[in-house]
Amino acid sequence: MKFVRLLLFLPMLLLVFSVTPCRAGFFDNLTKGLGLSGGPGSGLDDTTIVRGLKEALSTGTARAVNSVSQRDGYFNNEMIKILLPEKVRTAANLLGKVGFQQEVDDFVLSMNRAAEKAAPKATEHFVAALKSMTFDDARKILQGGNTSATEYFKQKTGAKIYDSFKPVVTSNMREVGVTKRYAQMRETFEAIPFAGTIGSFDLENYVTTKAVDGLFAMLGEEEKKIRTDPAARGTELLRKVFGK
Repeated sequence: MKFVRLLLFLPMLLLVFSVTPCRAGFFDNLTKGLGLSGGPGSGLDDTTIVRGLKEALSTGTARAVNSVSQRDGYFNNEMIKILLPEKVRTAANLLGKVGFQQEVDDFVLSMNRAAEKAAPKATEHFVAALKSMTFDDARKILQGGNTSATEYFKQKTGAKIYDSFKPVVTSNMREVGVTKRYAQMRETFEAIPFAGTIGSFDLENYVTTKAVDGLFAMLGEEEKKIRTDPAARGTELLRKVFGK
């Protein structure tokens, strides 16, 4: 254990935990491993602590990716379901009223299908971020709020995940018919007398952005569970680091 490094951090950590409200949760026990208090987890070296945190976060990221990448992972989840772009909603509402609601519904479903196909691409970036995580990163995550790890991943991987998602979303938008359905919606709408035009819209960017946002929203939910749910301590390492 790097005693000198830990001693340098000790005053700062004591101050933080003396003014932070107590949250009897998953990560709270990990702080005991930093030598700040007695009880299980105390005296663990920083390598073990970081390994435990990485294992916990690896579980959370895997669950988030699996959740959104399964069939209807986006579409059946009201929190992350990709809805019609705002500028298209007025036109879609009119189409629904004149007998084209099924076409509108199919379009919405196809956007969500394209998003779920891209989701597995996030795994490699989460793994890379975990591998590069330092003790300082781990300490900040532990001291942070209920979604501090999610914010860490977003900062480290958000742009890379978007870049990975974009070509997959684009390809699958063609495969599942998003682009075609949007063109049909425009054509149908503009054929209605005095309806006006929908205009052009960057659907690929819209769906990709919503897909990434939805993934991080689910990761945030998984992180909250990890911080509070004892059932997440399913391995020997996690029981050793986090167990009461």
